[in-house]
Amino acid sequence: MTDMNDAERRAWAYLAAVAEPPSASVIALVSAIGAVAAAAAVRDRKAPAGHLAALAATEARHATDTSVADLDTADRVGARLVTPGDDEWPGWSLSVLDRASTAARGGGPLALWVRGPGALSSLGDAAVALVGSRAASSYGEYVAGHFASGLAAHGRAVVSGGAYGIDGAAHRGSLAAGGLTVAVLACGIDRDYPTGHARLLHEIAARGLVVSEYAPGTTAAKHRFLTRNRLVAALSGATVVVEAGRRSGAANTAAWATRLGRPLGAVPGAVTSATSVGTHAMIADGQATLVADVDRVASLVVPDGEDTRGPAPIRDTDGLPPDQFRVIEALPARESLSIDEISFSAGIPVDAVRRALAALDVAGLVDEESGLWRLRR
Repeated sequence: MTDMNDAERRAWAYLAAVAEPPSASVIALVSAIGAVAAAAAVRDRKAPAGHLAALAATEARHATDTSVADLDTADRVGARLVTPGDDEWPGWSLSVLDRASTAARGGGPLALWVRGPGALSSLGDAAVALVGSRAASSYGEYVAGHFASGLAAHGRAVVSGGAYGIDGAAHRGSLAAGGLTVAVLACGIDRDYPTGHARLLHEIAARGLVVSEYAPGTTAAKHRFLTRNRLVAALSGATVVVEAGRRSGAANTAAWATRLGRPLGAVPGAVTSATSVGTHAMIADGQATLVADVDRVASLVVPDGEDTRGPAPIRDTDGLPPDQFRVIEALPARESLSIDEISFSAGIPVDAVRRALAALDVAGLVDEESGLWRLRR
């Protein structure tokens, strides 16, 4: 890591928590005036001309500074904050996020919280993302573990999301073969999510890498999984979907891989299997290359000049507009929150929360009582 004084570390930690990723406007502010000055500008609400978007992106959280606590938590769990100025920063891998046409959830991370002895900068084209359904079949888990152990023998790192099903099988297969595996989280680096994978995540942190762009203490949320998926695709030289339903997070990661120009593979399954509907569609549409063995998976990351992907267009997932999605995700299943509480949790300004709640109310998704809002039951 490059030398960084305490003020700079606190500034980066503050900025990493004060805006919900991805935060292109905050990144632009840091690039223009540096992290310490950017943190001061956000706190004081006085951004330079041309950077007012950074104030809007941080309006909900700017008054809450958890930087010291976050850095202390990271130290306690053996994690580090990696910034673009550090030697470990995977600049080449992440640069595709800034070059690509990435829609609302695109763009690179401001910084990354990292646990483990590995180096992020060592991934590059050598890594393969193995992703798939949480409700995986025994066939899917076997294939994921087999591919992961074979990739380890090829000297390839395995990247996944730490979830149940295919992700967990991929991480375990790589670890069992002595390979490097990377778990990219949709929550704080100090959170074991899912809780059933606490032991697995600790083993990954001891022998590989656990990575998150979310500040310590951040809870997992649906929109954060979708945001996380772009990092899984960007940190890997290729992505392979082992099993996926018709609509799944794995399909979202696959779409990111294609959008970023990374090779995409998919594993065929039984034609009667609901968990292979998504992979069969990717293969049939020409979006993904059919992969049936470890050598074919490894060949996806060999720079031989061959484009193994078809020209199928990307289909954005259906759903609510981003602000409405983040607001509804901020509402607990059985509790009510004030508008200020929703604003802080979702990381968007109060006025935007009010507009989103109005639209969600009309759509029949939320209810209000005595100034508190809850999901409609």
